[in-house]
Parts: sequence; C-alpha cells; structure tokens
Amino acid sequence: MLDARAAASVRHTAVVVLLALGLVACATAPEPAAPEPVLAPEPPAATAPDPAPGPVLRPAAPTQYVVQEGDTLWSIANVFLRDPWYWSEIWLVNPQVRNPHLIYPGDVLSIHFIDGRPHVMVDLGPRIRIEALDEEPFPIAALQPFMFRARVVDEETLAQAPYIVAAQDERVLFGPGDQVYVRNAPDAEQYDLYQLVRRDRMLIDPVTGEELGVATIPVGEAEILRGGEIATALISSGRREALRGDRLIGFDDDPDLLFDISNPPPGLEGQVIMLFDAISQIGRYQAAVINRGEREGVSDGQVFALWEAGRTAVDPVSARNDVVQLPEEQVGMLMVFRTFEKVAYGLVIESTRPIREGFKVRHP
Repeated sequence: MLDARAAASVRHTAVVVLLALGLVACATAPEPAAPEPVLAPEPPAATAPDPAPGPVLRPAAPTQYVVQEGDTLWSIANVFLRDPWYWSEIWLVNPQVRNPHLIYPGDVLSIHFIDGRPHVMVDLGPRIRIEALDEEPFPIAALQPFMFRARVVDEETLAQAPYIVAAQDERVLFGPGDQVYVRNAPDAEQYDLYQLVRRDRMLIDPVTGEELGVATIPVGEAEILRGGEIATALISSGRREALRGDRLIGFDDDPDLLFDISNPPPGLEGQVIMLFDAISQIGRYQAAVINRGEREGVSDGQVFALWEAGRTAVDPVSARNDVVQLPEEQVGMLMVFRTFEKVAYGLVIESTRPIREGFKVRHP
C-alpha cells in the first residue's frame, strides 16, 4: 500500500495522458507476480455528503471494476465519483506498474481507504494480454487538435507579416517542395524558418463586441532560401495547399502539452465563438475556440462543461398558445489545450449532441 507521499507524487502525472486523450490504451503489459494489496478497513458509510471540497464516492460505487475495451477515463471516473474531475485525487499506482500513465482492458480497479480517504488502485495479477502490433493504441483523430500550431494574432502583426506573391511558374496552388517568392521580408536571412498561415477571421466577443484577435488557419512551414526585397522561400511542409497572399509569421513558444487537469475559475462563463476546421458543428476530439483567455484566468488543462440553450416550444394546453422557453442542457465537456490573452482553444472530450457556435461554457 502506498503512503501519502507516494500518492502525492503520483497525482500530477498518473492521469494527464489518460484524460487528455480520454482513452484506456490496449497494450501488452508486464506479468509480474505481485502480492495482493492489503485493504484497509472501509469506514462506515457517510450519512450526508462531506461539505469539504474533494472527491466524493457515488453511493452505489462498486468496490471493484473491470476495465473494458473502449472505456474512457471519464466514464470510469463516473463509475466511482460523484464529481469525475477529482479523479487525480484518488488515483494510486502500485509500484509494480511499469507505466503509471496506462491501464488496460482486463485490469481490476479497487477502492481502498487510506487515512479515511478513498483511493483507486490496480489489483495486479498474472494474466496474458494480446495486441496486434499494427494497431494504434488510440485513435489518431484524438491527437489532431494537438498536432497543429493554433495561432491567434493581432491585426497589425498579420498586416506586417511577409506574404507569398507568386511562384516560379504560373500556378496558384503550392505544396511542400515548391519554391515561392515572398514580399515584405527585408530582414529575412537564409534558413530562417516561418510558420505559413492564412487569415481566417477576426474573433468578436458576442456579448461585448470586443475584437479578440485574428484566428489563423495553419498551412505549413516555409524556409527562406534567399533574402531581398522579393525573397525566395521553400515550402518545407504543409497541412494544406498554400495560396498567394498566405502569410509567414515567426514561431512562438511551443505549447506545453503536459499540463495538470483542473477546474476553471469559479463562476467563469463564456461561449464557443468558432469551430476549428468545421462549418456548422463538431463532436468528440474536435476543437473549438472560446471567448475567454489568460486575462480571465483560463489556462491549459482546465475543463469546462458545454451547455446548449433551450429551444422554445408552444404550450399545447394554453388557450393563448403561449411560447415557453425550455431549460438549458449540458451536452459535453471541453478541455483547454492552447490559451491566448483573450481566447482559448479547447478539445471536446465528451459530447452527447453536436457542438455549435454559441454554446455556453461554464465551470463543471
């Protein structure tokens, strides 16, 4: 059984990858002959919820749970906890577990009590797991929002950035390996590397009308081959075809994709103001932009609840055909993974309905 210091050391890292991807990986795990953990006596059931903040078990929580293929961390947390975002508060890893970031189908999770507080541990035992080597341990689509360099810049930065004016021939579409001519890059030197982006739109706060920054579409990367008033650049990589007018902007600091899962500031509310790479709606493992950022206390790893506004309906009994407003409904969860001053990009980690612009985001 782990002591309190071991539990504290694990809390930061044991959950990050699982909740960020929302998946239980299927992989070949070690087969140590591990001793059975010793269960501490379970305290008597509480007659009322603990008023102190922290993890609270569901009244019907099982003492053991067998992980199933396709389980997500959120669904497992809901089995045990009334508030699943407290998962990291109760997770303990046995010393025999080789990689504490992963649990597997067939693992048995058990509730143990240490100093009167609930903890979940993996009960290890000899068993065989089989996995085809050519299968991915998780859907590649889940990584998509993390694989592009989301950028929101101010209007002036974008207006002053170098841009593609033409290529060596008359084509108007360019891709990796193509050389293009770039204007407005007088200080560019050979081998300078730029991010190639396309203007998307100015983000506007739907409540205040404030301009929050210009969202850009990632196109690829370009390397300067020869400087000058009209510089020559090589498109070194691309996510999509480049066009004349696409801008070259300097790279900012790489985003840190390892972060703590946490709640947003109490009482904070915002809206989905843009969908990334979608026209009208998105679902699980797709990205959206919200109108809250660093100045409101938003940071990477914070989890918001997504709410859909209730529609209106005609009362069929009322003699006056009253139109009533139906209540809002929570339809999913969104985890922030890239934060700017006034906006933030989030990954939809759970959804029961399609997510659209205008949906509210709130403290879970």
